[in-house]
Amino acid sequence: MNPAGENNTRIKMRGALRLFRAGGITVFVHWSWFMVAIYEIQQRSQRYTSLAWTGLEYLCFFGLVLLHEFGHALACRSVGGRADRILLWPLGGVAFVDPPQRPGATLWSIAAGPLVNVALLPVFFGAWLLAVRVGWPAPATNGLALLQAVALFNLVMLIFNLLPVYPLDGGQILRSLLWFMVGRASSLMAATIVGFVGVIGVVLLAVLLHSVWIGVLAAFILLNCWRGLQGALALARLEKAPRHAGWACPACGQAPRRGTFWRCNHCQTAFDTFATGAVCPGCAAVFAATRCADCGQFSPLPAWRVGPPPLPPQP
Repeated sequence: MNPAGENNTRIKMRGALRLFRAGGITVFVHWSWFMVAIYEIQQRSQRYTSLAWTGLEYLCFFGLVLLHEFGHALACRSVGGRADRILLWPLGGVAFVDPPQRPGATLWSIAAGPLVNVALLPVFFGAWLLAVRVGWPAPATNGLALLQAVALFNLVMLIFNLLPVYPLDGGQILRSLLWFMVGRASSLMAATIVGFVGVIGVVLLAVLLHSVWIGVLAAFILLNCWRGLQGALALARLEKAPRHAGWACPACGQAPRRGTFWRCNHCQTAFDTFATGAVCPGCAAVFAATRCADCGQFSPLPAWRVGPPPLPPQP
């Protein structure tokens, strides 16, 4: 059965090319990244004495993005979540993380990305200030300009990601903090509403700076806020659904909800796995493990049984 968000993941991975695998995490790059890279490198060519330095700067920028995304992925895995893919694309990067559905685990998985940038602040600014103090010779001005650009990019990336606008890290951190107080569905609803307000600010910034890329980013944020709103409404319906008696998640102890909240990853049929015995009614596929809608953990269906199985109805 598809875990939450798996269909969206597949959509985002279309056109992605595999780069490498490290620490159990595969890094992909979208084909459009190369087209935008060529354009951006040409636009920034006047900053350095050769185009090679401009290309190196662009690679360093996305190296920082990659470290940021690895922070998300490794933090998610440290709390028992699933994170095995990172995608680089023209607007930055996406770590496909699926932490356990607990506010603390989600908070750590999201906050770890910006914390990587925080840790790098003294490294880059310290190296830049040291280079300025010792007075790099004229032939090394390209290196000094590169160090300055990387240090400033790391700072801007940190500040931008911490904006409380969903689905940026700041918006998701806000959602995780609210989760402790108002629950899973209400926290997502509140974060997306703040995100819709933030989109207005991003659009105004795009107009002020005459930036097409910031405008594209605003559209991306708007789309994800809409998806987040739909997800919040679905979670609210899920929380109100009745639960199956005689079953409980082995990981979190919650009784599973009644309803077609599971989806077959073969034929996409939605069904109630506890009513069908983990067998898809559409294609008869049998699932060895069932995912808990509360904590996100997978367990074999027999492990969910609490007490003796119910007696069959009497004739």
